[in-house]
Amino acid sequence: MKYAIYTRDLTKYYGDLLAVDHVNLRVPYNIIFGFLGPNGAGKTTTIRMLCGLTKISSGDAIVNGYSIKDEPEKVKASIGVVPDISNLYPELTCYDNLMFAAEMHGVPSKRRRQRVLELLRFFGLTDKINVKFANLSKGLKRRLTIAAALVHKPKILMLDEPTLGLDVRSRRKMWALIRSLKEKGITIFLTSHNVYEVSRLCERIAIINKGRIVAEGTPSELRKLVPYEEAIELSVSDPRKLIKKISNSENIVKAYIENDTLKIVAKDPLAALIEITRVLRMEKIDVNYVSLRSADMEEVFLKIVEGNRIERSR
Repeated sequence: MKYAIYTRDLTKYYGDLLAVDHVNLRVPYNIIFGFLGPNGAGKTTTIRMLCGLTKISSGDAIVNGYSIKDEPEKVKASIGVVPDISNLYPELTCYDNLMFAAEMHGVPSKRRRQRVLELLRFFGLTDKINVKFANLSKGLKRRLTIAAALVHKPKILMLDEPTLGLDVRSRRKMWALIRSLKEKGITIFLTSHNVYEVSRLCERIAIINKGRIVAEGTPSELRKLVPYEEAIELSVSDPRKLIKKISNSENIVKAYIENDTLKIVAKDPLAALIEITRVLRMEKIDVNYVSLRSADMEEVFLKIVEGNRIERSR
C-alpha cells in the first residue's frame, strides 16, 4: 500500500449545499500530514467522512487499504481518533479510562493491562495511574486522550487541534510527543487552526477552502506559491535616503519602514542585497543589522484562502 489515506473525488452534500467538493488527497505512510482550512471550509466534514462518521455522497476514501464505503469497520479498527476536546470519563482514573478504551476497541482481555501500562509509561503518566481524569491538567488530559486513541495499536492517528488551550510549555511537550509517535511508525493526520504549529510539525500540508483543496505541498513549496514574499530587513542610519536611492530598481517590489526597520520585498532577494550593499557604500549609510526572512506561513495561508494564488504545488 503506497498511501495511508487516498481519496478519489470525495464529495459531501447536505441537501443542496456542497460542503466537500471532489477532494483528492494522497497521504503517504509514516509522515505528519497537516490539514488546514478556515471555519466552514469543509475540514471537519472531510475528517468525519475519513473516519466513517459521516456518509459519503460520492467518491471514495481508501484508509489503510480499506474503502470507507465498503469496509468501514476495518477502517475504524485501523485508525485512532482524537477529537479537539478530550472525551474521556472525568470520574474514571487514568488506568480505568484506558482499560475501558481497550475493551471498547476489542483488545483481548489478557493483553489489556500490559497495553495500558505500556501506554502510561510512554506518555509519562505512570505516577497518575490512580488520578481521576477530571483532576488532570489540560496537557495531561490531552496526553491521556491520545493514549486512549492508540490503545488498539492503529497505524493512522487522526489528531484534531492537539494543543488547543495548552500553555507554551505544554504545547512544546505535545509537539515532541507527536514527533515521537511518528518515529514509532504511526501516520498522523493533523488538523489545527494554528498555522505556525502545522508548518513546524508537518512534512506536507493540504489547505481546503470552500470545500476544495486549493493548495498542497511541503511548507517551503507552499511559501513559493505566494510571489515576492521574501523580505530583506535592515536597520540603517538613514532608511528614507536608502529607499529613495533604490526606488527605481526593477527588482524591488516594495520598500517601507515599519517599527524603525526598513523592509524590502524583492523579486530576487540575493540580487537585491548586492544592489543595496553597493548603495550603502556609495552613500555612506551605516548598517546596524541585515536579515532575510521568508514568507510567514500565516501570510501564505491567508493569501491562498483569499484566492490570490490557488495553484497546487506538486
